[in-house]
Amino acid sequence: MIDPYLQAEYDNSAKIAGSDALLATLPGLAAAFRAQHPHAEYGLRYGPSPRQLLDVFWPSADPTAPLVLFMHGGYWQHSDRSAWSHVAAGLLAHGIGVIMPSYDLCPAVTMTALVANVRSVVPMLYARYGRPMLAIGHSAGGHLAATLLATDWTAHGLPANAIHAAMPISGLFDLPLICRTHQNDALHMDETEARTLSPMFLPAPGKPITAMVGGDEGAEYTRQSRELAANWGGHWESLPGLHHFNVVGELASPSARLTQVAVGLVK
Repeated sequence: MIDPYLQAEYDNSAKIAGSDALLATLPGLAAAFRAQHPHAEYGLRYGPSPRQLLDVFWPSADPTAPLVLFMHGGYWQHSDRSAWSHVAAGLLAHGIGVIMPSYDLCPAVTMTALVANVRSVVPMLYARYGRPMLAIGHSAGGHLAATLLATDWTAHGLPANAIHAAMPISGLFDLPLICRTHQNDALHMDETEARTLSPMFLPAPGKPITAMVGGDEGAEYTRQSRELAANWGGHWESLPGLHHFNVVGELASPSARLTQVAVGLVK
């Protein structure tokens, strides 16, 4: 049954005037950034499906920089890496490389398969570059970033710190609530799957996490960032004047608070 309060909390497009126009600008911004950024590897394959590809942006021609793995949002059912390239700019200015994967989406795959899909990025990257990574993600990507931090990488034959820290941005960590909204129409989660895939109910990974959230987000997004940070012994921070769709764009600026927090987690 749909819960009207939760539906309103999770319907970001309805809450934020002009959100469709803002989102429509992203592919152009990303394409312009790619055209002006020469140090990149495009379309590296990490799995067999057409969407299992990633781009790597380097701050210089020398690919030895520390690395951030950025997961895009879209409620696990929309978007891909090509709309978000420009948000790498802030971290690149600090000498940090940025990896952006696309991943299989619901309803073509289940949520359980989607999470396994994203986890499979990490062994490929570690084999290729041989260094730990900070996981960043926005919205649904914030859920994925937290999930990667909580993963036991030793069970995948990797060092425990393959993902050494996480910075979810306006993330979703309490998935059973989504089962009571129309967002679940494409996800098809039942309560059991939703709880199993919820970072909120996973053991604390014992690694650094700072959950960032826009100051103009709804109460549910703020609550989830605050509670996940408390449960995992991490930190959370609200960024004044920013809403769900413009908060992640702050990563394009080297001086933005969001970028500065990420740099601190890397270094």
